[in-house]
Amino acid sequence: MKLEYTVFSFDTFKEEMTKLRDAKHFDYLVTIIGEDFGSEEGLGCIYILENTETHERISVKQMARQIGNDYVIPSVYYIWRAADLMEREVFDFFGIKFLGHPDMRRLFLRNDFVGYPLRKDYDMSPEHNQFPMTDEPETDWTSEWNLNDLGELVETKHRLFGPDDYVVNFGPNHPSTHGVLRLQTVVNDETIEHVYPHLGYIHRGMEKMMEAMTYPQTLALTDRLNYLCAMHHRHALVGVIEEAMGVELSDRIHYIRTIMDELQRIDNHLLFLGTCAQDLSALTAFLYCMRDREHVLNVMEETTGGRLIQNYYRIGGLQADIDPHFVENVKALCKYLRPMIQEYLDVFGDNVITHQRLEGVGYMNLADSINYALTGPAGRAAGWHNDVRKNHPYDLYDKVEWKEITGTGCDSMTRYMIHINEMYQSLNIIEQLIDNIPEGEFYIKQKPIIKVPEGQWWFSVEGGAGEFGVYLDSRGDKSPYRVKMRPMGLTLTGAFDKMLRGEKIADLIATGASIDFVIPDLDR
Repeated sequence: MKLEYTVFSFDTFKEEMTKLRDAKHFDYLVTIIGEDFGSEEGLGCIYILENTETHERISVKQMARQIGNDYVIPSVYYIWRAADLMEREVFDFFGIKFLGHPDMRRLFLRNDFVGYPLRKDYDMSPEHNQFPMTDEPETDWTSEWNLNDLGELVETKHRLFGPDDYVVNFGPNHPSTHGVLRLQTVVNDETIEHVYPHLGYIHRGMEKMMEAMTYPQTLALTDRLNYLCAMHHRHALVGVIEEAMGVELSDRIHYIRTIMDELQRIDNHLLFLGTCAQDLSALTAFLYCMRDREHVLNVMEETTGGRLIQNYYRIGGLQADIDPHFVENVKALCKYLRPMIQEYLDVFGDNVITHQRLEGVGYMNLADSINYALTGPAGRAAGWHNDVRKNHPYDLYDKVEWKEITGTGCDSMTRYMIHINEMYQSLNIIEQLIDNIPEGEFYIKQKPIIKVPEGQWWFSVEGGAGEFGVYLDSRGDKSPYRVKMRPMGLTLTGAFDKMLRGEKIADLIATGASIDFVIPDLDR
């Protein structure tokens, strides 16, 4: 998708964005991309929106207004709640203050971090970056910024925690939070009143690193985002580069990529089913899923050479052709896995304790799922048809027969069952393709130094837990001017407060188990 922007004036921006949602039904905020466009334009944001009825997508570009040393843009927090953490991310890395946002704190970096590292003029030298070695200072307050009648920037302090609030920290530790995530939770006895996520414990600055890399070098970073969706993440990055360059791939490449993506999805869902059970203290189901996941990894490893890190897709195709036994091994895997899926239900999914722990827990209706951009199985559990493979097909997903799995339960049990049923659909897709892989090139040769034409593009795929997208701004050089990745987990985590208010502490663990977020993907 080559981006052709709609531009509004600063003073009418909020009103026009509200019209896009209400009058034109652009009710899904896909992402907000902060960018330093250079000395002539300055700082600003790109908003990608989708109409969930027609699946039309548009992009809006809004430049920040400079007031003294500050940059401001009106917040869209009250139009799309998904903007909550998205705007905080832009503020964290670019220093743009969003007017009217009720919680303008850093999101990934420490509260005492100095500067905004994704600005082009940020000093990256070791002498300038003297990182604090002490514990991060805590505060019970946050800020809201607005303009007064004189056009001056005014700060209003809001209290996060009252003097009588009892605050429990879940994390940052790995068990039951799927990585180093910290959920600062206000509780009243056993009842949850607020959940404040703290991110960035393994933030590695990948988007900043990519600006200093050539395009082939950037590919290695995607596999480190989420080892359960390494194929999907790299697919999005090579996809946006190939679209920008106008690369035409062979049918063989399309077939193999589609099969590999679905093998990776099964890998992801198997670990999801296992860890969901383990989070609820059911060890046997975890062992069953890990046992069968080994079979999936064995099949992929024969071709890719990797198990966790799948360095397989490249710009123009694949790193290598499939293994001579790949077709045979994949067919044997599909035959083996089909009866095993029922076994996961027999051991855990249909257990009375599982139903009691997951049914009605973490409820999120259709309107809220869209408003909070709860993509993937989490949103499809409320009946939202949000699968990128159906709405914005790529490779062969519009050439094979398969069903988009949705539900109406809107709860954690429905999310669990959607993962179960999606595995059957992945097997259906693979079985339609595996005997029909055409002959042809597995790699379309590219120039030794890859340069992408000037412009801005967006490409997204359906990852294991939702939409994963990549924005690319090229200035015609061998390195990207700006790369922005839409992680699957950011909006999922941002919905925790809505999902868990009024529920019990144990429900936080159960809901987290059903959401399927992975912290390296979230933190980047």
